[in-house]
Amino acid sequence: MHNTTPSQAQILWFKRDLSLHDHPALSSAAAAGPVLPLYIIEPSLWRGADASARHYAFLIESLHDLRASLAKRGLTLTLRVGEAVSVLADVVSITGAKALWSHQETWNMASFQRDKAVAAWARSTGLQWHQPRRIGVLRGPKSRDDWADAWQMFMQSPLAKPPDQITGLSAPSDPIPRPNQLGLLEDPCPGRQRGGRRAAIQILDAFLHNRSRAYRFGMSSPVTAFDSCARLSPHLAFGTLSMREVLQATQRRQIALRSDGDTNWDKSLSSFISRLHWHCHFIQKLEDDPRIEFQNMHPAYDRLRQDTDATRLAAWAEGRTGFPLIDATMRALIHTGWMNFRMRAMLVSFASNHLWLPWQSTAPHLARLFTDYEPGIHYPQMQMQSGTTGMNTLRIYNPIKQSMDQDPHGRFIRQWVPELRDMPLGAIHTPWKLPEAMNGYPMPMVDEAAARKAAQERLYGLRKTKAHKAPMGALIDKHASRKKPPRRRRVAAPKKPDQGQGVLDL
Repeated sequence: MHNTTPSQAQILWFKRDLSLHDHPALSSAAAAGPVLPLYIIEPSLWRGADASARHYAFLIESLHDLRASLAKRGLTLTLRVGEAVSVLADVVSITGAKALWSHQETWNMASFQRDKAVAAWARSTGLQWHQPRRIGVLRGPKSRDDWADAWQMFMQSPLAKPPDQITGLSAPSDPIPRPNQLGLLEDPCPGRQRGGRRAAIQILDAFLHNRSRAYRFGMSSPVTAFDSCARLSPHLAFGTLSMREVLQATQRRQIALRSDGDTNWDKSLSSFISRLHWHCHFIQKLEDDPRIEFQNMHPAYDRLRQDTDATRLAAWAEGRTGFPLIDATMRALIHTGWMNFRMRAMLVSFASNHLWLPWQSTAPHLARLFTDYEPGIHYPQMQMQSGTTGMNTLRIYNPIKQSMDQDPHGRFIRQWVPELRDMPLGAIHTPWKLPEAMNGYPMPMVDEAAARKAAQERLYGLRKTKAHKAPMGALIDKHASRKKPPRRRRVAAPKKPDQGQGVLDL
């Protein structure tokens, strides 16, 4: 490490940007002076209802990779355990730093409150806190009208390359806590994706040069989605890849495919690019309106689902509702930490509409299970599939029809619901019709048709009221997309996805 005068020292605070590639904060900090790379494990954030040991395991793997990348450039990652203001104050006292660098972050309410506390502390001490962007989310936009153009401009701008030379500083580090020391419950997830930049690059390369060929037609069914989808979402959530480098790598791959005349593969990657656009579109909703982590986007729905039936919630959360595709999906999610978008949407729709559970009671459970949990996507999607945004098409999935459509041969069901492994194909989607072969599998919790009809009547009835119509203009102005679908051949422009799919098929 190199000695420096205190006024030159720069603190680089890593958050969910755990890579040195396309890292504007790193580039700017290194240009301003010697850099102390810092990561803070904040106990208060890990005590949140949305945090889990599988998230923490992915984080630690990613930090090991980050530490190795820094070491190759002669830098040491300082890792501290504590609350941000206290840790930063201590590091400033050691280094005499006058500047703090970190990327703009749109995460949950706890991190938002943490950032407000850091901002107040920095102002009070004269510390300059610089927060450049790393994704296509804007801070404090006055309107959504030009958002898509701004996203496009940022995503097409050059990547920030890691500086060739970085002068480093160091400070004492703390040992990495075990999950139980942070209050995290044991959370075996044997099929979880591994964290870290090296794993991320391998997955991206395999997707672009092999698996993405079947993306368009394989992303909906859980039978094919584990191979056909990009599986990049946890790496985007933790920042081991940047959105910008994924988009630009995909566009380079499209150019190669076009030179080979492979139009079908090209179309699959165009479909994937549209999901990258929608990824940021949804995070922007939470950036603009943080309350939607807890409150209905449209206030008319506040009295719609008020009570949580604990028995129904537990059965849904454990994958024993009596509906095979619902239970197979939940059990697969518990085991792997990932699920394709259509099945995620079906889980939420079933819980909110058939079981009539408030999304506020189901959202934390799913957040803990999704290794790729991203609050800006999670909460708007919870509300969309629960029908509480007021402005989106109501989607009340029929789990029996979805089962027949997405798993026609029962392969996914038999894999994850072993009780039904020997069930004849004619009854695999409706096992209650052959009770003698159910092997202890439960009967359906609700009458599917009756529950779906009751939900439709309630939701559509509410949409006809004056209380529902009054706030619609403001909601649309604040949250609705303005982007028209571009011509197919324009690679760089995002294309509006079909109504059955959304942002989570990454």
